[in-house]
Amino acid sequence: MSKFRFMALQEVASHKPLEVTAPSEDISNYYGCHVFNRKNMQRYLSEQTIEAIDKAINEGSSISLEEASLIANGMKSWAKDNGVTHYTHWFQPLTDGTAEKHDSFIDFSKEGQVIERFSGKVLVQQEPDASSFPSGGLRNTFEARGYTAWDISSPAFIVDDTLCIPTIFISYTGEALDYKTPLLKSLAAVDRAATEVCGYFDKNITKVTAQLGWEQEYFLVDSALYKARPDLCLTGRTLMGHSSAKEQQLDDHYFGSIPSRVTAFMKDLEIEGFKLGIPIKTRHNEVAPNQFELAPIYEECNLANDHNQLIMDLMKRLAIKHNFNVLFHEKPFQSVNGSGKHNNWSLTTNTGINLFAPGKNPRGNMLFLTFIINAMVMVYKNQDLIRASIMTATNNRRLGANEAPPAILSVFLGRNLTNMLDKLEKEVSNSKMTPEEKTALKLGIGRIPEILLDNTDRNRTSPFAFTGNRFEFRAAGSSANCAAAMIVINAAMAHQLGEFKRSVDAMIEQGTNKDEAIFKELKRLIKSSKSICFEGDGYSKQWEKEAEKRHLTNINSVPEALLKYEDTAAREVLIGEKIFNSAELSSRIDVEMEKYVKKIQIEARVLGDLTINHIIPAAVSYQNVLLDNVVKMQSVFSEEQFEQLTCKRKELIVEIQQRIDRLKVLVEEMTEARRQSNALTSIREKAKSYSRNVDPYLDTIREHIDTLEMNIDNEIWPLPKYRELLFTK
Repeated sequence: MSKFRFMALQEVASHKPLEVTAPSEDISNYYGCHVFNRKNMQRYLSEQTIEAIDKAINEGSSISLEEASLIANGMKSWAKDNGVTHYTHWFQPLTDGTAEKHDSFIDFSKEGQVIERFSGKVLVQQEPDASSFPSGGLRNTFEARGYTAWDISSPAFIVDDTLCIPTIFISYTGEALDYKTPLLKSLAAVDRAATEVCGYFDKNITKVTAQLGWEQEYFLVDSALYKARPDLCLTGRTLMGHSSAKEQQLDDHYFGSIPSRVTAFMKDLEIEGFKLGIPIKTRHNEVAPNQFELAPIYEECNLANDHNQLIMDLMKRLAIKHNFNVLFHEKPFQSVNGSGKHNNWSLTTNTGINLFAPGKNPRGNMLFLTFIINAMVMVYKNQDLIRASIMTATNNRRLGANEAPPAILSVFLGRNLTNMLDKLEKEVSNSKMTPEEKTALKLGIGRIPEILLDNTDRNRTSPFAFTGNRFEFRAAGSSANCAAAMIVINAAMAHQLGEFKRSVDAMIEQGTNKDEAIFKELKRLIKSSKSICFEGDGYSKQWEKEAEKRHLTNINSVPEALLKYEDTAAREVLIGEKIFNSAELSSRIDVEMEKYVKKIQIEARVLGDLTINHIIPAAVSYQNVLLDNVVKMQSVFSEEQFEQLTCKRKELIVEIQQRIDRLKVLVEEMTEARRQSNALTSIREKAKSYSRNVDPYLDTIREHIDTLEMNIDNEIWPLPKYRELLFTK
């Protein structure tokens, strides 16, 4: 065994569970203690100031500079009482991570004395350097100015000794450079559109809020083994590695007993998460070895997204403390389950109604059906746009395998609800409904809660599945910012609801009864979009053929999928609903294209380096052992015995040499393909070239290396193997 690998395994053996001491009081007593929430506000702000904050959050009114100064002063006092020395505007640039620049509270007084100051002006806006963040051409590298602006709807929080203030991030010229700005716009758009549609049923509904419940899947790898795998360190996944004899075949890891070291990590994570007001609810083993899941209670979409970004950062830091490294890559290990971030999405009203939950009476159920059907149509009309929102270099390796949904977008409603929609389509006549039709329809709609009682089964292969009172969007990747998908889904839903209302209003203006107009439009929508509904196995070849017959798209190329952001239908949603302007939308595409290129580029460079400097030398070493053995055997055995005994050994020597030669050629070809792709000036053409000409080499080279791993002496192989990476305790 190589010295490097041996030392890593020895270090793994020394890692024991850390002792984690939970606070002695109940969770409710320390939950949110590091958040400037209402409980903490009441100690540091006046009731009048708190009312101004509530009004700004609930009604969208502005905060005056005077009010901001009062808030800033109270926030600073609270932070200092908790040992804080610095503050930062915490934002989410297009890097799939978060960003922060820490400043201390110190300033000079008029008399030149050092004082501690935190003004309302600083709270509301700051100017971090914008030059090095992805902008897709909106900013040049010499144009450094960008602005962060306080998002009052997401409370400030404390991490270590720093007060973190959630903000949006925009350029000097006003374009969005982050995920939060368009997310907030999409949430406002779906609020307006959904509230207007709800007005048909209940005038008391004045606000609709998008809710998000994310499920974060992840892998844990012992830090010593992680450091011994350069590919994991630099790309987040194993670029090589033959499958272990035992992986997830027995399903014995799924919901199994959580290893003690992992339990200690999870306990530590929950304690720190509770302090930050993150409502962590669920933890369990996932299907693949060393794979786990964490899920919170549902929250308002913007806050939930902030909490997901915060928990991912917290997981990275705490994992290291427990001698782990956390992997958010969607497919860190070949042949076992990848990791997703299921986005459970629903819409709720200010009156307490979940619009995706059955009602208590026929009218409530018509409201439910109206939103269910419009959500179905939204997916049908925007399948390419929704796919584009989750297509990345990393997630593309996960989609369509090991329980991840395929790239074909479909909606799973469950057999009973699907049958109900079929009946609704047939029972509502094109002409004015008879009393008998109305009675039959109301009776059927009235039975929805009863029908849905046993309709909670799930289809793991469905990208967009109805699960009783919400839709679960399973296609999002574990490393992604939830906002990427939520921006599109909420904006597309707003657009669809707007079209629905215009159609119904047009019929009403022509004299059609409101209820009949709604029924007619729902029937038309069911008929036009029912091809998006699919109850079966999304992995089957039959579904691919069936989806093609239904004119559903199946795009597996990341660059091709990303270009769908520019389709007319996508522009109508994203620009029409004022989520982006044309320049911002174009820049988003270029940012995603550039991220794709860089990730494949890094993987190709790492794989080339490992092949030439680690794998081939190991293969040559073992080949020399075999050659030396053959030479020595020739001096002991007769010629006939020698030929008989060394036949297979010589075949192995030849095979190793052939694979060494082939690997050298493949690495050279991959390097040249990368060089030619890099010469292209258009980032979009470069991305297409990387997809066509560079990416395929990664799998081809891997096949040769994985075969060598099975043929070369375990003592010589330089890198930790899957059986070591996936089964650490």
